[in-house]
Amino acid sequence: MKIAARLHRSEFTLDVAVDVPAAGTVALFGRSGCGKTTLANIIAGLLQPESAVIEIGGVTLENTQTRTRVPVERRRIGYVFQDARLFPHFSVLGNLRYGERRAPAAQRAITFDHVVDLLGLTHLLQRRPRELSGGERQRVALGRALLSQPRLLLLDEPLASLDAARREEVLPYLEKLRDELSIPIIFVSHQFDEVLRLATHVVLMNDGRIVAQGAVEAMSLHPELRAIVGAEAVGSVVSGSIVAADPHTGLAAVQVGEGVLNVTLRDAHPGTQVRVQVLARDVILATYRPEGLSVRNILAGRITAIVPDDVDADLVSVDVGGSIVLSRVTRAALQSLSLQVGMQVWVLVKAVSIRGHAFLAPRGG
Repeated sequence: MKIAARLHRSEFTLDVAVDVPAAGTVALFGRSGCGKTTLANIIAGLLQPESAVIEIGGVTLENTQTRTRVPVERRRIGYVFQDARLFPHFSVLGNLRYGERRAPAAQRAITFDHVVDLLGLTHLLQRRPRELSGGERQRVALGRALLSQPRLLLLDEPLASLDAARREEVLPYLEKLRDELSIPIIFVSHQFDEVLRLATHVVLMNDGRIVAQGAVEAMSLHPELRAIVGAEAVGSVVSGSIVAADPHTGLAAVQVGEGVLNVTLRDAHPGTQVRVQVLARDVILATYRPEGLSVRNILAGRITAIVPDDVDADLVSVDVGGSIVLSRVTRAALQSLSLQVGMQVWVLVKAVSIRGHAFLAPRGG
C-alpha cells in the first residue's frame, strides 16, 4: 500500500507518506489529535486533500497529479467507526444483508455463513441493534463491512467507546479476522496494547506527520513511541517460538534469541509463534548469574546502549542473542554496578510480571 496525502485545515496540517506491506494489519498509532482519523477519512474518500496518491492492492484510488479519484462508494473499503452506526430499524440479519448487497455476486468471496461463524453472530441474527451490547454491535459492524467484500478493512478506533470487558470481548474476533482472512487492515488506535494484539506494522504519527514506521518489535524501541506511551508502558516487544508448554501451570517456554523466556500463556502449543512485551520497569540486571531465586527468567545478554530516561534513571538496552530487552535502571545502580556498553549481564524478569502481555503473533509478524 502506498499512501501520501497533504491536507491543510485552519491550524492543522497533515503531510504524510506511507509505504507499508500489502498484507497484514497496519496500525496508525499516536496521541489523540495527531491526524490518524483525518488520514483514515482521506483513504476512505470522505475527505478530499490538496494532494494525494493512494494505491491499495495495485489499484489507484486517488492521484491528484493524474486527476484520478475513485468515488467513495466504489473504493471497496469496509469502514468501521468508533460507534457501530448500525441501521436501528434493521435486525442484525438485515444489517448484514445490507453489507452483502453492496457487493456484486461475482465478488462474494467471503460468504455470509463464514462471517456469521467467524464473528459469533448466529444467536444474534434476529435482534435489533438496541438489544445488543456495545461489543456485539461492533461485531455486527465488522460483519457488515466484511460482507461488502472490501479490498481494505479500515478500523477507526473501533474499541474506543467500549469498557474494558467489552474490549476484551471484541479483540479476539479482530485477531481472527487478521489471521483467517487475507484482507489488509488499517487500524487506528492510541492504545498500545491494542497495537500489540493486532498489528504487523506500526506507523507512528505526531502532529500530522509520520515520525517512524516499521515492525512492532522495532517500533517498541523507538524513542518516539516511548514519548507517546509514557514511562510506565516503556518496554520491548520480542517474538519467539514456543518450545514447550505446561497446561497445568499455564506457562509456555518461548525461545527468544538464544535464551528461553517463560510466559504465562494458556492454550499454547509448541511451535506456535508468539509476541511478548517485556516492560522496562520489570527487568532487573545482574553482573553475574544469580542462583536460588524464584525468578523464572534469567537470560544472558550484552549491553548495546545506555540512554537517559528521566532525571534519576537510564534505559539500558540488552541484546539477548538477537532480541533487544530494555531495563530501567537508576543512575545510582548504574554507577555502583559499573554498567557500560559491551558488558555482559544477566536479564531477570518474573514470569508473572508479563502475564497478559503475550500474544499470538500474526502471520508475517
